Amino acid sequence: MNSLPRIIPFLFFLILINTIQAQETDKDLVQFSGITITADSLNPVPFTKILIRNTKKGTTSDVNGYFSFVAKKHDSIIFTALGFKPERFIIPDTITKNRYSLIQLMTADTITLPAAYIFPWPTLEDFKRAFVNTEIPDDDLTRAKKNLNPDDLRRRMENYPMDGTMNFNNYIETQTSRLYYFGQQQPFAIFNPFAWAKFIKAWKEGKFKRKDNSSNE
Repeated sequence: MNSLPRIIPFLFFLILINTIQAQETDKDLVQFSGITITADSLNPVPFTKILIRNTKKGTTSDVNGYFSFVAKKHDSIIFTALGFKPERFIIPDTITKNRYSLIQLMTADTITLPAAYIFPWPTLEDFKRAFVNTEIPDDDLTRAKKNLNPDDLRRRMENYPMDGTMNFNNYIETQTSRLYYFGQQQPFAIFNPFAWAKFIKAWKEGKFKRKDNSSNE
């Protein structure tokens, strides 16, 4: 009981010291906010990692490069982002307010990655086998010779008896007939005397004979 009066002043002194330290610590706290942008084009740098040096405290900027977290005066802030050089900023200890804003410029950094070679063959033996059995496509000269082969041209002419001149004349006649009867009903071909004349002429010239009959003759 006699020691209690001595302990009470000591406890009061400890509480006073903790209160003063807490007030000083609260004065050092700063709401540190800002935005990370590129130094050349001033575009936002999203997902930048922002940490207080030698600690695990910090945050990450959003998709627009904005960030905000609580730090202390004179803290060293490290900014790191993929494709950019690390940047460092020290919060000044001379600020009088509990808020501080920053526009942090990020400088692009060129990252050289080792070359990666991708092959469609799992082993060297598969590559050799594929290389030996590969069919080399024809070049332009070889394809031109095949297209101009007389036998192939003859077979094409048999399948398509009308040549370019006949197709052109047929097209011109069709267009001329359309222009001649423009705005009125075209007559049926069966009543066209010119068509009958062409038919009779072709029939007299023997153009409607079958190939098998001509070969038998």
